[in-house]
Amino acid sequence: MSDTLPTEDLADLYENAPCGYVSLTPDGTIAKLNHTLSNWLGRPADALLSHRFNEFLSFGARIAFETHLAPLLRLQGYVGEIALDLLGADGTKVPVIANASEKRSGDGKHIFTRITLFKAVDRRKYERSLMVAREEAETAILAEHETAILREQFIAVLGHDLRNPLAAIDAGVRLLGRERLSDRDRFIIDGMAKSLARAALLIDNVLDFARGRLGEGLILERSDRDPLAPVLEQVSAEVRAATPDRIIHTDFAIDGAVYCDSQRIGQLASNLISNAVAHGAPGTPIKVEASCANGRFELSVTNQGPPIPEAIRTRLFQPFVRGDTHRNQNGLGLGLFIVNEIAKAHGGRMTVVSTGEATRFTFEMPTAA
Repeated sequence: MSDTLPTEDLADLYENAPCGYVSLTPDGTIAKLNHTLSNWLGRPADALLSHRFNEFLSFGARIAFETHLAPLLRLQGYVGEIALDLLGADGTKVPVIANASEKRSGDGKHIFTRITLFKAVDRRKYERSLMVAREEAETAILAEHETAILREQFIAVLGHDLRNPLAAIDAGVRLLGRERLSDRDRFIIDGMAKSLARAALLIDNVLDFARGRLGEGLILERSDRDPLAPVLEQVSAEVRAATPDRIIHTDFAIDGAVYCDSQRIGQLASNLISNAVAHGAPGTPIKVEASCANGRFELSVTNQGPPIPEAIRTRLFQPFVRGDTHRNQNGLGLGLFIVNEIAKAHGGRMTVVSTGEATRFTFEMPTAA
């Protein structure tokens, strides 16, 4: 067995290389080319000599050759990866990638321009497919964005338009409630008042959701002058009045000022308590606690009942998610989403712990600005 390597045939390597070679005179005339390139062009090599190279380029390739490749060659002596289209004898285009350099004499005189050409049919197809895919993706994203904006603007307008007739109905119910009524009429009026309160809460949640998604974010009017305890007592009393069959214990130890939007914190508490009423075990008490310690304000709502499944717990603060998917609950599933948005707007956070004994939602935020 011989260890001698075979000798490469340099002439054959040039003529039948897997790429095209062409040498041009300074005026762009073909001085030499290999068989590979002449086969791509569909013409004998001898028939191509003495012709200008740009005669075998497409119209766009001629422009690229004259305005980009040639000037760069004169400026820096070489050019890499220029896309051109050759024209075959039958008029078909052969996409190629060209690399070119200049051959100069010792005194700097331009002798030849040497060009290496690589077929780029598959590469061009791939690039075109990428461009088409990008355009389709951009179009789809734009359409989806416009649809989302339109949908959320519709929600916002709907919420505003619903408030006016709802306020008129609420005023009428209040006026009727002042009249002397039979027990049956009083029961009907009370039911209407509770339904109106629930409808108002749903509209507020929808509007807050729309504001958040439309980019405005939740509107806060923060101050440390408004005490929180009376606000929390009021919202707890409102839920008690709406659900007299449920026991709600409160324990508020809020020492010092809390820099916050007290009405938003009240909304947060109301949503948490209403959520505990809806999902807690009937006949069991609900505990609402609030305190300040070490520069932090903490509010928690605890109810008894079955634990929240882990699959649902991880999505509780997302919009349109309900804590119990098996119950026929009336609502949009926005309450806890709004709670979390209020918490984040105050620089705070929401956490939830749910076991077989109890479920506890906790809101925590700094007391100072």
